[in-house]
Amino acid sequence: MIPIGITRDGAFVLEDDDPDKFALDPERLPQVVDNGTRIVWPDSTLSRELRVRDASGERSLGEVDVVFPILHGRFGEDGTIQGFLELLDIPYVGAGLLMSAIGMDKHVTKSILKAADVPVVPWVAVTRADLARERELWESRMRSLGLPVFVKPNRAGSSVGVSKVSEWSELDAALETAFAEDSTVLVEQAVVGREVECGVLPGRNGALPRVSVAGEIVVTGREFYDFEAKYLDVPGVDLVCPADLRDGELAEMQRIAVRAFEAIGGQGLARVDFFFTGTEFFVNELNTMPGFTPISMFPKCWIASGMTYPELISELIDTALERAA
Repeated sequence: MIPIGITRDGAFVLEDDDPDKFALDPERLPQVVDNGTRIVWPDSTLSRELRVRDASGERSLGEVDVVFPILHGRFGEDGTIQGFLELLDIPYVGAGLLMSAIGMDKHVTKSILKAADVPVVPWVAVTRADLARERELWESRMRSLGLPVFVKPNRAGSSVGVSKVSEWSELDAALETAFAEDSTVLVEQAVVGREVECGVLPGRNGALPRVSVAGEIVVTGREFYDFEAKYLDVPGVDLVCPADLRDGELAEMQRIAVRAFEAIGGQGLARVDFFFTGTEFFVNELNTMPGFTPISMFPKCWIASGMTYPELISELIDTALERAA
């Protein structure tokens, strides 16, 4: 395994093979620092040799079989790195370029799912230019969703820039928070219900996609499942897996998950997030590169479904190699 990090300035550096170095700490989020090394990617599709350059010169790291891009957010799961790897003809784990780009764009994802008869929460997508031209019109559309609403950047992950608006006086501040992350913002109707999710893997040898058992996010001391709750294991949030669903409810959730997965491309893997009202499932979003930390729901759901963590990683790598063959 060759661990590669990407600095905030976009430099690819050779990292230490030490997971503890990037352990999530509520006091200080880890980051990749520029250690002076530079990864040298192949200069054509005729080679898969990876090299590294540092103060002592340049040396080979060997041939690359497959890349596992465990990256979140823009430039990581939005098709950018996927397109880069396709240009080099290097196999990689996860969704392809188009599916990654679709999954990262919440407005496009919702539009495609709605066209495929997948139930989604009502929403309004708005830009600063929209508000500058026709403020009253767009505010009327947002207010028609009723309170409360969630305001979120269109293309951001891990609940970054997301706010819950319980009074319309809070809307402008929430919009500014979201616009700081992206030029398009979604305002979504809040759904009263349980937050449940499941993992999806493509079918093998022409079979239908496979869906894990359901997990549930139980929030007891926070407004919603925010960044800190997702990554820093803070109090007030429990991840329950398997979730307490009746057989028919689980089957319906899994059916919708397959339909949503196939609607946006059906490649690699996905975590499908739902709101469950007790009678209906609404797809909140599809994450094409979900978290793989010890407290992440995607591996938890597959482990609860009978797959070990090593088997899950092997499955993802095998699928990537088969797709590239």
